[in-house]
Amino acid sequence: MVHLTMTPPTAEEFAALYASTGWGERSAQELAAALAGSWVVCSARDDAGALVGMGRLISDGVLHAFVTELIVATDARGNGAGALILEALVQESRRRGVEDVQLFAARGRTAFYERNGFTPRPADGPGMDLA
Repeated sequence: MVHLTMTPPTAEEFAALYASTGWGERSAQELAAALAGSWVVCSARDDAGALVGMGRLISDGVLHAFVTELIVATDARGNGAGALILEALVQESRRRGVEDVQLFAARGRTAFYERNGFTPRPADGPGMDLA
């Protein structure tokens, strides 16, 4: 069973989970700063209290919120943890008065976000990535 909390993980827990993504290595110090700069952090823990997933929102607190680092440990995928984290982040953003929630989906994860209410921008729509 997965237990959600709006308490951030430790920087070391975040670093271990982040390392499992293949997105590259980040130090605990860098990730501590990222956590400190977050608007909202949702952590998912198993029955033993181990971190099995997390997601962050960054926001101006008024107009926009962006989901970032939505990560679920490989061995915890498929049990709904990611959907629960995403739903909690969206609900918290809306509770705080920010309706516009956006994200950039990691490669290969678009279908997950579509199943959870997000739609891709059209090819001619606004938004770009820095190459």
